[in-house]
Amino acid sequence: MLAVDALDAGYGDFQVLYDVDLTVDEGEYVTIVGPNGAGKSTVMKSVFGLTTYMGGRVEFQGAEISGLRPEEIITHGIGYVPQNDNVFGSLTVRENLEMGAYILDEVPQESLEAVFDKFPILEERQDQKAGSMSGGQQQMVAMGRALMLEPDLLLLDEPSAGLAPDLVDEMFDRVDVINESGTAILMVEQNAKEALRRCDRGYVLVQGRNRYEDDGQALLADEQVRRDFLGG
Repeated sequence: MLAVDALDAGYGDFQVLYDVDLTVDEGEYVTIVGPNGAGKSTVMKSVFGLTTYMGGRVEFQGAEISGLRPEEIITHGIGYVPQNDNVFGSLTVRENLEMGAYILDEVPQESLEAVFDKFPILEERQDQKAGSMSGGQQQMVAMGRALMLEPDLLLLDEPSAGLAPDLVDEMFDRVDVINESGTAILMVEQNAKEALRRCDRGYVLVQGRNRYEDDGQALLADEQVRRDFLGG
């Protein structure tokens, strides 16, 4: 479904990614891990058109999206949840979710109901200002908003960042539910062990280049990967 081939990308004149390859199949759950500064989030942003495209090719559902703007890419069926500042704090939960369908003439009620089904607390608190919610609840709002257009692929950039330890498992459970509903996941995650434990396949990125690729359990079992990137 998603094919990234020999991607070079960065910010302005500063190149971060070198010859990166990556694929996500329909309904698959793929995780990118690696050390800080490896370019993990840059891969995610590059797929969504938020970096400077320098070469290579990105295809989605057989159509090239390399170099397209985010407002064009979203219409192809890709949703994106950034790591930081990912809710409109002064808007209510319901208004945040409705913003996820801004490109449509009207908000699809069936999509809203589907989000409430995945995140029941958002229905309970739909009139609450998003900025007054906990970090974990705000992350649910951000994911719910990205799901309003029923994307085929959801990009998640460090969804557990800043969450209290007791909320991290709940966040991963929510991602599992989204994936089990048929949405493919491409996720960058700091909690590498848990992410690899749950995903179908994983990529290890180092200094902007592919280092390892395998199914999640195989990467967890690889002694070199564990020693160099997973803390033993």
